[in-house]
Amino acid sequence: MNVDMHDSWKPFLRNEFDKPYFEELTHFVKQEYQQHTCYPKGKEIFAAFDHCSFDDLKVVIIGQDPYHGPNQANGLCFSVQDGIAHPPSLINIFKEIETDLGIPYPQSGNLERWADQGVLLLNATLTVRAHQAGSHQNKGWETFTDAVIKTVSEYKQDVVFLLWGGFAKKKVKLIDGKKHHVLTTGHPSPLSANRGYWFGNKHFSNCNTFLASKGVAPIQW
Repeated sequence: MNVDMHDSWKPFLRNEFDKPYFEELTHFVKQEYQQHTCYPKGKEIFAAFDHCSFDDLKVVIIGQDPYHGPNQANGLCFSVQDGIAHPPSLINIFKEIETDLGIPYPQSGNLERWADQGVLLLNATLTVRAHQAGSHQNKGWETFTDAVIKTVSEYKQDVVFLLWGGFAKKKVKLIDGKKHHVLTTGHPSPLSANRGYWFGNKHFSNCNTFLASKGVAPIQW
């Protein structure tokens, strides 16, 4: 498994790559990709870290695991490839942005445009077997991505963490709330959103207001 990420991350994560769990994880992922159809493509597994350098990072959004349908996952949580129909959670994210910021609903569900501005779109598990949600959970990915969250918390200042839903909210224990701005709300999935736990959270405007208060350029959502 090639760890293809922006060089700025490597000094902070190098120790993780040398740990036994990461070697076991690498072996597991290689086998899975050889024996099954898995997503995202091998070269996009670490796309979140490639598009968002450590130096530019301003915002972290945490997802659970990649989309498991054909041509959907591109290595960024909640994001799909250009030209792919928007999954329900992404539709609800865009609807909230539309009402929160008055921005027209976008054609493309590819969130590389966010990542390139310093939004780390981090899935807790970075790979998945086709049509089997959660199939690569508890194999080591969560150990790695928890280390990433801790690293960002420790070595960065004034990062906005957007924690959506119960799974993401559990990561709050990894974040120093005195140094960073943590916003929590329900998950954008229809199940949660239709019960009133998502719409109206204003996370996108609140995020930009905080960044502006620190003299940091806001995100063009």
